[in-house]
Amino acid sequence: MRAIIRVIASGLYVGYSPVAPGTMGSLWGVLIYLFLYKHPDVLILVTIFLFIIGFLVCARAEKVFNEKDSGKIVIDEIASMCLVCLFLKPGWFMLIVGFLLFRFFDVAKPPPIRKIEKLSGSLGIMLDDVIAAVYTIIILFAIYLLTAAGIFPRFCV
Repeated sequence: MRAIIRVIASGLYVGYSPVAPGTMGSLWGVLIYLFLYKHPDVLILVTIFLFIIGFLVCARAEKVFNEKDSGKIVIDEIASMCLVCLFLKPGWFMLIVGFLLFRFFDVAKPPPIRKIEKLSGSLGIMLDDVIAAVYTIIILFAIYLLTAAGIFPRFCV
C-alpha cells in the first residue's frame, strides 16, 4: 500500500524530481489538459478524480514520506493545474500565462494560502493549491474581459 501511495502522491514519481518538483507536477496537469482539451467532459471527470484521490492519499503520503507536506507530494499541483485548465480557452498564450500565474501563487503563497497550508493532513496540502488555482482563474477571467473590452490585444485569448 505504501508503494501505491508513493506513486499516486508523487504523480508517477515526478515529485522525486531534484529540480522544482511542484513545477514538474504542474506540468503533468498541463499535459493532461493538452491530451484532453478536445474532450472537456473527460477533463472535468479526470480533474474531479484527481482531487478525490488527492484528498484520500495526501495525509497518508505525509506518513509515508515522514514529512509534513513533502515536496514529493505533487498530486495537489496536478489536480489544481487541471482545475486552472478547465477555465482556459484553447491557445498557447493563455495556457502559459495560466501555468506561470499558478506557479507564482503556489510559491508566493499570498493570504490566505499560507494560512490554509498549515491545516493538517490532506486539507492543508490540497486546499492551498486550490486557492492558488482560484486566484489564477480570477486573473485569467480578468484578462478575458479586458481582451473583450479591447484593452488587451486579441492574441491574449
